[in-house]
Amino acid sequence: MMATTPARGTDPAGRTTTAKGTTTARGTTTARRTTTAPAVRRAGRRPRGGAAARMLAAAQAVAAVVVLARLARGRRRLPPLTAPAPERPPGTGDGATGGGGGAAPDGVAGASPEGRGRAGGGESPGVGGSPESSGPAAWIGRGGTQGGGSPEISVVIPARDEERRLGPCLRAVLADPAVTEVIVVDDESSDGTARLAAGCGATVVRGRPLPEGWVGKQWALHQGLREARGEIVVTLDADTRPRPGLFGALAAALGHHDLVSAGPRFVCDGLAEQALHASFLATLVYRFGPIGPPAPPPPHRVVANGQCLAFRREAMRRADGFARVRGHMTDDVALARALAADGWRVGFLDAGGLLEVDMHESAAEVWREWGRSLPLRDVTRPAWQAADLAVVWLAAALPALRLAAGRPTRLDLALLAVRVLLATALRRSYTRPGAGVMLSLLLDPATAVRLTQATLRPVRIWRSRAYGLGRPGCADAVTCGARPGPPDRNAAR
Repeated sequence: MMATTPARGTDPAGRTTTAKGTTTARGTTTARRTTTAPAVRRAGRRPRGGAAARMLAAAQAVAAVVVLARLARGRRRLPPLTAPAPERPPGTGDGATGGGGGAAPDGVAGASPEGRGRAGGGESPGVGGSPESSGPAAWIGRGGTQGGGSPEISVVIPARDEERRLGPCLRAVLADPAVTEVIVVDDESSDGTARLAAGCGATVVRGRPLPEGWVGKQWALHQGLREARGEIVVTLDADTRPRPGLFGALAAALGHHDLVSAGPRFVCDGLAEQALHASFLATLVYRFGPIGPPAPPPPHRVVANGQCLAFRREAMRRADGFARVRGHMTDDVALARALAADGWRVGFLDAGGLLEVDMHESAAEVWREWGRSLPLRDVTRPAWQAADLAVVWLAAALPALRLAAGRPTRLDLALLAVRVLLATALRRSYTRPGAGVMLSLLLDPATAVRLTQATLRPVRIWRSRAYGLGRPGCADAVTCGARPGPPDRNAAR
């Protein structure tokens, strides 16, 4: 026979327990204690959920410190690119220099109309003609540097199916007296790009077929650089809108830098387009801090804007710059980092008063096209990619998600306040800032998703060209942080 006697008590933790004593035939008693069911559930869940929450909070705090440190490091505004005041050298009359017409801004010669490139007309030395056929005196008279004149400026515009957008850019460039040569490289367009460029008065270079291992833009710029005759070369995208004084300011900036990258004002008129664009732009600040910090960043963190670059022609030819980054989808940053590693002084200047760019026509284009380049996948090592994505998710996307759910923490609210201040500062980046800039923080979760997707699944098709896997020098051959190759002076020649 055995008898069971229930008894109540408390365990050492203070929880109510029930003890059942069981008497056996031998007279011994065993006790079995059970903890009540609610206490079991609470005790089982707390450590796991609490630990995960604490780990997430700690990671978010680290991300917040990183963001604040980056913002503090770049607390100065981006150095401005300003148009230099015209100079009037003694004995030159009403601002005429070197035989060209018009005043020369800060040592950049004014160019006569016949100094511009003309498609098929033989007026542009090195494209339609040669220095010998035009005569050295004619070239110097248009402002060349032989004999102490001011530097010539050649503008190179790569264009593939840009008939809709090229016209305003070309007309603005050709109207600037500082420019002596305008070259449009028609990169196998299927529309009327070449015809439009020729009609505007630019020199048209018919691009040769794309070689194996090259991305289209670098190949077009490589060909344009070979045709350029100016001491200074400025590369522009077809969707840019330069204003008078831009090219003189770029030439002046090359007195302090070897490569100048200009930051424009963005034309984004639609609410959704502007909000998504500003959200993408904010991720750059979160990952790199404001561009233009007091101390130059290390070469592997240098950034650049390929929509407008300026450099000295011979220096870039010696560096074989475009060939070195021929397979990069993120060509501008790859070029800037390769040259910075070589000791070039790379400057990123605010050209907002002198340059506008109308990149996209809809929010869908912003989503598709900026998602291609902003992850910087092919110029960033995997560890940096993971760290940058973590910062974007923890410091931008997570606070917005919790705010939408109505459960923000105090740290979330602090990070949202920082994000509002950043959105206020980003208003200067737009020609007509509207409500979309301030509402952009609500799209930060979607932007984080897009960045993650583009990092894990890089673009294979761009401008109707497919870039395959495993091709030497092509996009996937230079991803995962591979450094640009050494100068290849026999490439594509």
